[in-house]
Amino acid sequence: MKKSHSRIMIASISVIIVMSALYFTFTEDIIAQQEDTVFVTHSGSVIKTTGEIIDPVYSTLLNPEYTESTVEFDPMEYLREFNYGKVSQLPDGTTLREFTIIAEDDKIMEVSPGVFFNVWTFNGTVPGPTIRATEGDIVRINFINNGSKPHTMHFHGIHPAEMDGVFEIVGQGGGRFTYEFEAGPVGVHPYHCHVMPVEEHIVRGMYGVYIVDPKEGRPAADEMVMVLNGFDTDFDTENNFYAANSIPFYYQNNPIQINTNELIRIYVVNMVEFDPINNLHLHANLFYYYPTGTSLVPSFYTDMITLSQTERGIMEFEYEYPGKYLFHAHKIEFSEKGWVGIFQVNDNPDQKSQLEIEYGT
Repeated sequence: MKKSHSRIMIASISVIIVMSALYFTFTEDIIAQQEDTVFVTHSGSVIKTTGEIIDPVYSTLLNPEYTESTVEFDPMEYLREFNYGKVSQLPDGTTLREFTIIAEDDKIMEVSPGVFFNVWTFNGTVPGPTIRATEGDIVRINFINNGSKPHTMHFHGIHPAEMDGVFEIVGQGGGRFTYEFEAGPVGVHPYHCHVMPVEEHIVRGMYGVYIVDPKEGRPAADEMVMVLNGFDTDFDTENNFYAANSIPFYYQNNPIQINTNELIRIYVVNMVEFDPINNLHLHANLFYYYPTGTSLVPSFYTDMITLSQTERGIMEFEYEYPGKYLFHAHKIEFSEKGWVGIFQVNDNPDQKSQLEIEYGT
């Protein structure tokens, strides 16, 4: 009996020791997990969290060439940057606008903190340059394909069949083609590569915006371009990130500066693949909307538009009150994955409302 009692006592003490060790180990793990982890986002913000962090650099260890981005893209610069080309006059007096567009498919872009993606580019960026002309101008595009795959440029709009960028495939490694057509119709149009599979060329980034201004012009405004796009970084035909102008959350972390009572004009183009619709909602305001921008008279006055692939239009609005105002996809999945931004509206009391002047509102 004494031996049995001793064995029971030893066993009990052993269990207590093991349980104590497990308790202290578990407690230490909890304390360790609650310690702040610090990391820096794409925009330079310093974030602290007690949550679990998947080190974004880890995935680059298997691909050391991806540790530095080869694409330098500034969404704030792109927002208001328009390429009017090299301007000259033809013998009959018509304005000629000449552009050089170079296609490449070997660039790497940091599309989110530590997430590097092989983008295919026009002139080295995603989106490509915003090409701008006036109705009736001759647009000449000197296209050079420096990529390792065939590429083309297909412009939405009106032009001859041989300028459509579909059947005239431009070979890789320096292939060339000259697109030339009369600018029209008035409005905002996308351009993109049209080589099969077209979906892959678009989701990799081969697209941009083509604006045709009316001959009489539009009222003066603070003009911007927003390309709504997404990136499928794990190649499962579902986008992992969404944005306006490529970098998720960029305009939330870096609000767009505008003034009260100043007309804002946004050329918006939806280039998101894999999702049937995208949309844009403006907070605390409504805007006049011109679908495709082909009419000089707005079709409706609203605070949200819904767009399918390559659908586009022109938004015009102004803010009366200063402050911070959100704009974002009202498809919440998109906004929570990066398609969200802020307008920082600065007080400009001496500015008279341009919309009141134009529309009497």
